[in-house]
Amino acid sequence: MATEVLLVKAGMTMTEGSVAEWYVPDGGTVDKGQPLYRMETEKIELEVEADASGMVRHVVPAGTTLEPGGLIAYILAPGEAPPATLAPGSAPPAQEDGVLASPIARRLAREGGISLASVTGTGPSGRITEADVRAHLVSSPPVKAPVAGAPPPTEAIPVPAEVLASPLARRLAEQVGVDLGRVRGTGPNGRITKEDVEAFAAGSGARPTAASVRSPLGRMAGQAVPVRGMRKVIAERMHASLQEMAQLTMAMEVTMDEAVKLRAALVAEWAPEGVKPSYTDLVIKAVAKALVLHPLLNATLRPGEIELLPQVHVGMAVALDEGLVVPVIRDADVLPLKDLAAASTRLADAARSGTLGLDDMAGATFSVTALGMAGVDFFTPIINPPNVAILGVGRIREGLAWDGDRPVKQHQMTLSLTIDHRAVDGAPGAAFLNTVRELLEAPYRLLV
Repeated sequence: MATEVLLVKAGMTMTEGSVAEWYVPDGGTVDKGQPLYRMETEKIELEVEADASGMVRHVVPAGTTLEPGGLIAYILAPGEAPPATLAPGSAPPAQEDGVLASPIARRLAREGGISLASVTGTGPSGRITEADVRAHLVSSPPVKAPVAGAPPPTEAIPVPAEVLASPLARRLAEQVGVDLGRVRGTGPNGRITKEDVEAFAAGSGARPTAASVRSPLGRMAGQAVPVRGMRKVIAERMHASLQEMAQLTMAMEVTMDEAVKLRAALVAEWAPEGVKPSYTDLVIKAVAKALVLHPLLNATLRPGEIELLPQVHVGMAVALDEGLVVPVIRDADVLPLKDLAAASTRLADAARSGTLGLDDMAGATFSVTALGMAGVDFFTPIINPPNVAILGVGRIREGLAWDGDRPVKQHQMTLSLTIDHRAVDGAPGAAFLNTVRELLEAPYRLLV
């Protein structure tokens, strides 16, 4: 029987994706595990591997945008006939506006204030790509009425359309005045990443542009910001989370003196290997160990039952300019702390450069979100469905505690746990928080 190839779902917030490129032509052969196609969403681009070996028959051409789980191809075993429903050479499905374009191209056109109908597509079947929109913006920039009192614009360096670079790298290059044609890419296939642009700018003294020196308020004042793309998905999911769950938040103080000492020692010890653990890494490890002891918080609520999940996969929230993504540290309970710290660094870097893979985004059983770097002590994190709990991490601050009859300085941190009261009562939630606190106050237990 033919193996169906379905458009993968890269994370719970994904609503549509595009088959940006077929790596195996229609009628070509593929081996299981070999890259089959490149998928593109408004958040990420990723390479998807074949689940079977055999002949590939495309159902949709490159450039088609559809919902996750949509049928895009078949893989046929030797001698197997294609399904009767396969229509070779069929035209790509029409988009809502009659224009065939990738999600990133559509977003860029909206941001640039241009109509896709005025852009010539160079992709498969005339599909408009990101490079097409950027080329159009350079050749025919939208005309905007001058604003009274506004400073004269500073010329930005056009980003060459043919350069292979991530969307974040392109945006940063335009902001700091870097010519991407002069930047050496270190990503897959020589792709230029945000870090490559930052490194080049630091070494070349790139000139600032008006966009890089103007305050965010100055850029946005007097404008209405449309709720769309990643922001629209986040808005819908967070609202649904609060509407559908009985969410309760509780907080607990943690003494972090020993954790501060341990982290300093580990930073020095692991520096030769390029691993720099963060305080959030210590919290994630403590959470993972605590979830083993308190399985009700490592669960999902289904109709008529609470399913206790067999693996501990901790999602870590990463803030981006466009919104929030939650890559996943898998098997965090058994992963050594050094490997966990390396994994969290890789995932955060991939999130910011738009290179997260499918496995990086799927399957979180619990989530951790930190706002300590913004000076926040306590907040009420919103649960990421279908999880039943999430932990918020505040800043580490100096505080006072009593040692007998005298005050002593301590490093203190507030943990904010939100639970779904339909699945978890207050007492089990408090017990979980106490376990996390005990592990962080005796952090050498995180190393075993």
